[in-house]
Amino acid sequence: MGDLLLVRHGETEWSVSGQHTSFTDLPLTQHGEEQAKSLAPLLSQRTYALALTSPLGRAIRTAELAGIPSLEVEPDLHEWNYGAYEGVTTVEIHRTRPHWDLWLHGVPPGPDGHPRESPAEVGDRADRVLARVDAALANRSGDVILVAHAHFLRVLTARRLGLPPAEGRLFQLSTGTVSRLSTEHGRPVVAEWNTRP
Repeated sequence: MGDLLLVRHGETEWSVSGQHTSFTDLPLTQHGEEQAKSLAPLLSQRTYALALTSPLGRAIRTAELAGIPSLEVEPDLHEWNYGAYEGVTTVEIHRTRPHWDLWLHGVPPGPDGHPRESPAEVGDRADRVLARVDAALANRSGDVILVAHAHFLRVLTARRLGLPPAEGRLFQLSTGTVSRLSTEHGRPVVAEWNTRP
């Protein structure tokens, strides 16, 4: 059985500034493009049973620059919908809600078409993606690779390990990195985290 590889997209202006970025489709910075290209040697020696990317441009561009083949867009890999906190930093939120925590409190509704998501709702999406992952790992040879976003991949990791979605808070994830979830004695484990060349 293969492994599950998680790739967080390369740096954007808002990942540098700490602004919450879900539906705002920012391009990679020059450094973000370099991060994505640098991942190719880590990924090129593997065979993929399934390669999925978020529909957002920053993830698709990262996958392209990293040389990931046969990529499919998976809408459920979209970043957490931050609602009214789109483009807002945690520091700014704490000015009016000093004890706010995304993992515990979620976000208020945003503009039309971007209502918000709770940790449980993001967890439901992660579970759907993991069902696709499991089917591919069971029926095809090779690994599965997902290219997506920090908070979503953190929730997905928690769910893969049998934890509630909010326990994604335990897995800090940097831009332009590869992480690997594997198994040991039939149990899912974190085999590598935040790997860079």
